[in-house]
Amino acid sequence: MDLTTVLGLVLGLVGLVGGYMWDGGHISSLIIPSAMLIVFGGTFGAVAISFPLSILAKIPKALGIAFKEVKRDPGATIDELVDMATIARREGVLALEQRAQEHTNPFLKDGLLMVVDGTDPELTRQILELEMDAIEHQVNNMSKVFEAGGGYAPTMGIIGTVMGLIHVLGNLDDPSSLGPAIAVAFTATLYGVMSANLVYLPIANKIKVRGKEMVSEMELMLEGILALQAGENPQLIKKKLNSFLHDKPTKKVVEEDVDNGTER
Repeated sequence: MDLTTVLGLVLGLVGLVGGYMWDGGHISSLIIPSAMLIVFGGTFGAVAISFPLSILAKIPKALGIAFKEVKRDPGATIDELVDMATIARREGVLALEQRAQEHTNPFLKDGLLMVVDGTDPELTRQILELEMDAIEHQVNNMSKVFEAGGGYAPTMGIIGTVMGLIHVLGNLDDPSSLGPAIAVAFTATLYGVMSANLVYLPIANKIKVRGKEMVSEMELMLEGILALQAGENPQLIKKKLNSFLHDKPTKKVVEEDVDNGTER
């Protein structure tokens, strides 16, 4: 479970509801079933119209990307690729066949098997880049679903408010009930704006961030696979792949590289 996603939702709800109750509001006055039906039903309907079923069917997977934390260790991936490059240089790429067959990462597995099978390097690059593009396209479509929800929800909230005001203005016989009735009408706007800015849009952004992490990891693997296939020096491969790490080198490491006649 991704604690930042869950914690962010909880903190947001606590902040909004807590601030409302701090000023003397009652939480029961925020629970209006009719407003919920208009806003959430209307939003889901608009989203369903906007996207084909093939994309909507991936909503559970998209939520999994947003809420499930996947631990990525690019440093370990680099070490593994360098180790395989060492084996390939010493014993030949065929020595990696068993290791490739048993690898748990499908992208790296496909790449290694193509290397073992003697696939042309340019063709290997093209195939793996197509896989990366497909993943990136799929993740972007998932995020667009939630972005659409974030766009429609506030509008549905306004529609719910207008509908509520129409009902209020059609029943002016009891002036004492106007205040509460208008407050109920504006609850729909609250639902729309709150759900868009606390749920839909943040989840869409989290999916995008996760997608970029996935693609970055695959780019690292791709370069490692191609370098391994070309028979490059394992230490040079390590230096090349270290450029994918986001952490900046420390001053000590930079000074050591300069002393050794290299530059990061």
